[in-house]
Amino acid sequence: MSYQALARTWRPRRFAEITGQAHVVQALRNALRTGRTHHAYLFTGTRGVGKTTIARILAKAFNCEQLQDGEPCGQCEVCLAVDEGRFVDLIEVDAASRTRVEDTQKLLENAQYAPSCGRYKVYLIDEVHMLSGHSFNALLKTLEEPPPHVKFLLATTDPQKIPATVLSRCLQFGLKKLAPDQIEARLKHILKFEGIACESGALRRLTRAADGSLRDALSLLDQAIAYGGGQVRTSDVEAMLGLSRRSLTGLVEALAARDVRAVMAEVALLAEAGIELGEVLKEILSLLHRIALAQMLPETAEQDEERDFILAQARALSPEDVQLCYQIALMGQRDLPLAPDPRTGLEMVLLRMLAFRPLEIPEVALKPTSVEVEVKQDIPSEQWADLLARMPLAGMTKELAHHCVLDRLDERRCELVLDQSLAHLYSANRKEQLERALQAGLGRRIELVIRFGKNLLETPAGLRQRQQQERREAAERAIAEDETVRTFVETCNAQIVSIKPIEIDGF
Repeated sequence: MSYQALARTWRPRRFAEITGQAHVVQALRNALRTGRTHHAYLFTGTRGVGKTTIARILAKAFNCEQLQDGEPCGQCEVCLAVDEGRFVDLIEVDAASRTRVEDTQKLLENAQYAPSCGRYKVYLIDEVHMLSGHSFNALLKTLEEPPPHVKFLLATTDPQKIPATVLSRCLQFGLKKLAPDQIEARLKHILKFEGIACESGALRRLTRAADGSLRDALSLLDQAIAYGGGQVRTSDVEAMLGLSRRSLTGLVEALAARDVRAVMAEVALLAEAGIELGEVLKEILSLLHRIALAQMLPETAEQDEERDFILAQARALSPEDVQLCYQIALMGQRDLPLAPDPRTGLEMVLLRMLAFRPLEIPEVALKPTSVEVEVKQDIPSEQWADLLARMPLAGMTKELAHHCVLDRLDERRCELVLDQSLAHLYSANRKEQLERALQAGLGRRIELVIRFGKNLLETPAGLRQRQQQERREAAERAIAEDETVRTFVETCNAQIVSIKPIEIDGF
């Protein structure tokens, strides 16, 4: 029995089957539809994103006998011959194995002759950046004055190595890495058609490991099917990829708890399992990214396969800690090859996360103010703003406080109202920071409650805006009434360009 790999079985044969490169496909189909085709195309991008596949479909379309709306029919003799690899007017070359100028000259000698059975003779040169300088010169001569029956399709993962003289004679199309959801959707479609059971967690692991390459994803899927005996299970995929999810999540939990012994123990388990430690940092970065998203946009965690874990860590870690750990991991990934060995490098990155903390502004006990007394009615925004000015608030916590209206303040409870339209300013972490600042400012423990509603009263932010407007208008009146200014305007035909009042407060 013969088996053909999924990457070959499911290689697209029409533009409509291409995944994730709509910007390229649309341009090519429009050119074919209108007959405005170029003589040379260059497709760039990382491995497995569709460069050679799109080039083959384009070669098929150039010669298709029944082109339909810029799409090869797939039924004519030309289309069938290209799909079966027997179309003589499609000359495919791997430049990595034919770098000499003699090879290129021999290849192009026949370009002057008319195609044998198609409209165009198509040269598809893969990894074209591997050609030597002399080979590029030989290719350039044909690109400068190509015969009307010749088309060049070039593909490369490294366009920087191609001479500018060659680049300038090609239409360039940059293919993107595929998004994880695009790869996952394609894998689901293939598995459904093949009748293979698969766990969603396993697909997500394969998708992340593919790093934007659909071909790599299909190769990994093939491996996972073989490993799982015809099924694709999460545990099997993790074992196959050398990643233990429990160890990774345990590592992040230990970091959040600032437990050095637990962190080192998790690293030891990962090392004993033979896991690639460079991949561990990449997975930590992914987890920190999802935790940061959950802190700022909690709804993003609802669709996460590890929802409970992500939300728990979003509560356990401050946003500042997450951002600092992410930056340390990112820099550590760069420095890992310089470490004496991978385990030492990983341990030092993790110890760095534990050693450093974001700068914290110490809370200062403030003298009680007149706002401290029990208030069961609306408080003037000036008094609320004055209280906020005495608190060590910064960043988005400060923004949240200044856009709230103080509804009630007594010995044990402070109630604020945030306009529903500004709900994005709220997070549990910011509320906790504001509560601590209030307790420091009032000199006692107090419970903070923030409700959402429709604010009809002026917030401190609105107060500042009104005061700024009043100062601006007062400055404009003062300038208009100033005798010296008026004299300049009348005698020298001067103009007042702008008026800016002096800021006297540091909101």
